[in-house]
Formats: sequence, C-alpha cells, structure tokens
Amino acid sequence: MSSSLLLRLLALARELPPVVACFGKLRAPPDLVVCDAQGRAHPRRFGLACHLGVLFDVPTIGCAKTLLVGQHAALGPSRGDRAPLVHEGDVVGAALRTRDRVKPVYVSIGHRVSIDTAARAVLGLAPRYRLPETTRAADQRVNALRRGN
Repeated sequence: MSSSLLLRLLALARELPPVVACFGKLRAPPDLVVCDAQGRAHPRRFGLACHLGVLFDVPTIGCAKTLLVGQHAALGPSRGDRAPLVHEGDVVGAALRTRDRVKPVYVSIGHRVSIDTAARAVLGLAPRYRLPETTRAADQRVNALRRGN
C-alpha cells in the first residue's frame, strides 16, 4: 500500500466518526450532502462521499478543491465548462469550472446521484465563488473556531 493511500485511509477514519455523530442529531434526512472530499474519484473508487451516502442512504456528492486521481482534458474558460475526470479508463467524476477563468473543482458522485446532477448542484451552490456556499461556510466556521472566535 502506498504511503499516500495509507494517509488517506487514516484521514477517512478520522473524518467519518464526527460526521456520523452530526448526522445522528439531524431531525430529518438532508435532500443532498455535498462533501469537501471525493466520491468515486478516489484511488479505491469509494471516498468519503460514497461512505456517507451508503451509510445513511442519502444522495451525496464529492466536491474537492484538488485532484486526487485521474486526468481531464483542458477546460474552456467559462463558468459551467467541464470535462470528464478519467482514472484507469473509467470516468470517475468531472473537472468543473464554477467561475470564469478560475481553477476548477473536482466533482464526483457519492451515492444516488448522477455526475450531471452533481455538476448542476455544485454550480447552483457556487453562484459567486469557486467553492459551493456550503463548503465556504463550513471552512469559515472552522477557521473562526481555530482563531478562538
């Protein structure tokens, strides 16, 4: 097992329990879960977005800032431009530009969602910034907690 894969598996073991605890506090299941992680675009084709989706049987997608596996063709410069993300001959997601001339995000299915639906959802959740508003809000909250605010 490669050291990078081992580190990712350890991260999954660290990330999943707190998320499971949060899910246990929800009064109703969410319509869609957007993870700042990968789904099928993962070395084992089963990232955090897949785990959560299967565990709770809810639609999930991964929307990551960085590419974990795969390659894609060059994207056009405009919001909404996308290209299939291919790893070892399989389409595992899509590179998606959420703002004009800004680095893409990497979208992959987790559970019960097609890649087309996942890409549309991410575009809908990212009307002004590169990242979906859900991810931006979570990142801002975590950073505020780190600073002690």
